[in-house]
Amino acid sequence: MTTESTMLRIDKLNQFYGESHTLWDLELDVPQGQCTCVMGRNGVGKTTLMKCIMGEESVKSGSLAFAQDVELTQRKIEDRSRLGIGYVPQGRQIFSLLTVEENLRTGLAVRKDGLKTIPERVYELFPVLKEMRHRRGGDLSGGQQQQLAIGRALVIGPRLLILDEPGEGIQPNIVAQIGGVIRKLIEEDGLTVLLVEQKLPFARKYADRFAILDRGRRVAEGKIACLTDELIKKHLTV
Repeated sequence: MTTESTMLRIDKLNQFYGESHTLWDLELDVPQGQCTCVMGRNGVGKTTLMKCIMGEESVKSGSLAFAQDVELTQRKIEDRSRLGIGYVPQGRQIFSLLTVEENLRTGLAVRKDGLKTIPERVYELFPVLKEMRHRRGGDLSGGQQQQLAIGRALVIGPRLLILDEPGEGIQPNIVAQIGGVIRKLIEEDGLTVLLVEQKLPFARKYADRFAILDRGRRVAEGKIACLTDELIKKHLTV
């Protein structure tokens, strides 16, 4: 893979929680304009990796090169957002007492272009957010809250969107809608998506590439069509 087409290059990343070594010399290329799905059993380091990319966890050594030449490892969380990295964490973390519109507006602060209004594209992708913009975030269903969390990440105008298990605990029709939005963002807006997902049907339908983690190491990667039954049995089945 050429450097020109890589949105994020992770090189020999090591991370520790206290004495516990959680990510081991981890390497991963996230190609521009595609959806890369990070997979693996529970506790193998998937969420930790996302937090390292966003700056919520510090790394011991290694490199996180964004958009070819920007080294992320020493940058603050808000700087990473300003560079164009949108993050939808596991559990959504919306502001339950703020309205939908107020939640979305929080993303405007880090936009480089100084835009003061919520981009219409967000409401195009998630019409329910426009309908419910005066409702409090905490009054929405789980699926609507997930759409709000994704919408808030899109408000910053990201180049890379990180989604940590966006379908977790959500009704199937909303999960399918989120999958459709991921493909739209890639095909129409040229966005790059890094996805953590446990559900095989979702990954196969919406991702372009996969990477499997096991005990903090990347043990397999490739095009989604190369995700074989043998790999699934070895690294994903419980």
